[in-house]
Order: sequence, then C-alpha cells, then structure tokens
Amino acid sequence: MDLTFFISAFVTLFVIIDPIGLAPVFLALTQGMSKETRNAIARRAIVISLGLLTLFGLAGETVLDFVGISFPAFRIAGGILLFLTALDMLFERRTARRDHTAEEDDRPDPSVFPLAIPLVSGPGAITTMILLVGQADSTVQAAGVFVVMVAVLAVVMVMFRAAGLLERLLGRTGTVVATRLLGMLLAALSVQFVLDGLRGASLLPA
Repeated sequence: MDLTFFISAFVTLFVIIDPIGLAPVFLALTQGMSKETRNAIARRAIVISLGLLTLFGLAGETVLDFVGISFPAFRIAGGILLFLTALDMLFERRTARRDHTAEEDDRPDPSVFPLAIPLVSGPGAITTMILLVGQADSTVQAAGVFVVMVAVLAVVMVMFRAAGLLERLLGRTGTVVATRLLGMLLAALSVQFVLDGLRGASLLPA
C-alpha cells in the first residue's frame, strides 16, 4: 500500500478545506448562539459536507456533465454566494437579525450555506475529491481517499466544537472585531473564487 499517496491526499484536502481557518469563521457565523445550537449546526454542516464530497468523489464529473455545469461556473457561483455572506458579516446584518429575534430557533441557520457550501465542501474540495479519486491506481486507493476525507472532516468538527472556547478567550469586543476582519477575508476569498472561475473559462489570462 502506497502511504505516500494517502499522506499527499490528506495534506491536499487539509490545506484546501483548512479546518483551522474555518474555526473562527464558524464562530463568527454562530455568534451568540447556545452551545447546543452551535453543536447541532456543526453536525449538520459536517454531515452535509460528507454527503456532498462523497457524491462528487464517486460521480462528480458525471453529475456536473449531466446538468451542464462547468467547474469555472461552479466557482463563480460559489464566490458570489460567499460574497453575500461576507457583506452580512462586515455590516453586522447577521448580528442585527439575531438581536431582533426573540426565539433562537428563528435565527438564520448557516449549516447548509455558507458552512457546508461553499466553505467546507466548496469548489476546491469537490474538485480535489474528483482528482484524487481519478488518480487512484486501485479500488483500495480510491477507498482510502474517502477515509482521508472523513479524517479531515473529523478535524473540522473538532475545530467547530472548540469555537466556544475561542469565543470566551476573545470576549464580545474581540468577537466583533474578528467578525469584521473575517468578513473582509471572506470577501477577498469570494473574489478569488470568481477570478479562478473566469480564468478557468478563459475569460481572464492565466
């Protein structure tokens, strides 16, 4: 068994998904929520991401070809959606909505968007899964790619569960500042998604 392939697959997926970088983003998106609600959102996001990455790993090219979607188009769409979330974080619209909502169940649920899509199982992770499975020389290696994917998602879950500790360390002022800064980073990331999509569609020079 070629351990080099699995180590390379783990490192690639880890860098693309970036569990450490997602922790403060998760904190910003679930600011002010209870521990139980935050954990439920984390579980839903991971389960959805697991399903999506598994689906695209098994039949990614077939699915996109069937509906007539190219990867450049997928990147552009993900970038636009992520930019809308960044605006919410920058201008505290998300916080304002929570402050005016008496019941926690009525608060926006970020588990599907933007956590599962496009942050955890975004265009980069989906593309990586398709490429890694395609590079596998055997059924065992292909199965190993999915084991590696589960391991990376487990790390993401651990980081999400530690978000409460991070919130206590930052305090309310630190959390607000972090939310604004992360909003700017998410805006830049969303623009990068769009630029990558335009380059992939040969609308911009490489």
